[in-house]
Amino acid sequence: MGTVIPALTILKNIRMAEQLHFQIEINAPVKKVWDTMLEQETYKQWTAAFDPTSYYEGSWEKGSKMKFLGGSGDGMNGMIAEIAENVPHKFLSIKHLGMLKDGVEDTTSEEVKQWTPAFENYTFTEKGEQTLLEIDLEMNLTPEYKAMFEGMWPKALLKLKEMCEGS
Repeated sequence: MGTVIPALTILKNIRMAEQLHFQIEINAPVKKVWDTMLEQETYKQWTAAFDPTSYYEGSWEKGSKMKFLGGSGDGMNGMIAEIAENVPHKFLSIKHLGMLKDGVEDTTSEEVKQWTPAFENYTFTEKGEQTLLEIDLEMNLTPEYKAMFEGMWPKALLKLKEMCEGS
């Protein structure tokens, strides 16, 4: 007779993706919010809440490879992703596939496999002259990363709102 592994032991080793949701109403048309969020120079400003040196390399077109980068001058660090979906002014989905550390791409290490694939989805809903922006994150998170995102995302969204409403 074979060995029976208790179900609880199996479940402890399976990491379930956690979902985080953030939203904000912005007093600006959807196109302005979309453009401000995605254009390189304004992207750098609102994402400074995550890293003051944030920027990206790549294209927002569906299927395109993206690198979300930042950090000090000791090497390029960040995330490697693919644009899973792009419906202009309505929906954008980013599929995170790995990390970039000191310029080296990693999509296969055990560390990366613990949290990939991870999705970052943006939904834009027009409400007259306002935009409801919803962000849904689906990924395996440690308690530290969950707390970090819960602290950073609201700050980033407030900065985006300020930028869209300010001019």
